[in-house]
Amino acid sequence: MKILKRNQLIVLVVSLMLITAGYLNFTTKQENVQTSTIADRDDTTIGDAQLVSTIPNENEQNMIENLLSEDTNSNDSENVINNSEAPTSSIVEENENNDENEKEDFYFTTSKLERNTMYSELLETYQEMYNDTNASSEQKSEALEKINDINNKKNAIMIAENLIIAKDFEDAVIFVNEDSVSVIVKTEELKEEQVAQVQNIVSRELNIGAEKIHISNK
Repeated sequence: MKILKRNQLIVLVVSLMLITAGYLNFTTKQENVQTSTIADRDDTTIGDAQLVSTIPNENEQNMIENLLSEDTNSNDSENVINNSEAPTSSIVEENENNDENEKEDFYFTTSKLERNTMYSELLETYQEMYNDTNASSEQKSEALEKINDINNKKNAIMIAENLIIAKDFEDAVIFVNEDSVSVIVKTEELKEEQVAQVQNIVSRELNIGAEKIHISNK
């Protein structure tokens, strides 16, 4: 009889253990199901409070990216339009002044070149006359005089132009005619004292009267 009761007690204990294990297993599954359901939903009501997911879904994410892309493209287009605007009046005026200065520089450069070319051709002509074996002594003497005169004139012109530029003029070119001298200086305004300075320089270096010197600006 004691053995029977003992066996019954063992069976009862094992049964209780099995029931307890089954209950715990069932309870765990229910909690997992509830937790999974809450995580899968976008929003869940707990009591009076509502849980709302702050993570945007795929459609919302695409919409945000499109709006950002449109805004960036709009800013880029605006920058391109602003950068391609017409230059201001100051820039246009500066470009016009640069063009005018280039034209003036070209005038002085080409004028000196043409003048020096003319003198070189005259020197070559008189040099050939001087070297001509058939030329008379008078012809050779005259040719030599012309050669010396041209060389002296070229040197005097070069010295006078450099002295004029040293008086704060940007540039200057001198043309010597038979009975007069023309002087063109590069400056916006030609004052009376500047005219007097140029006259003194040219008159002294070219040995000509001030009344025969004509000065102008360009």
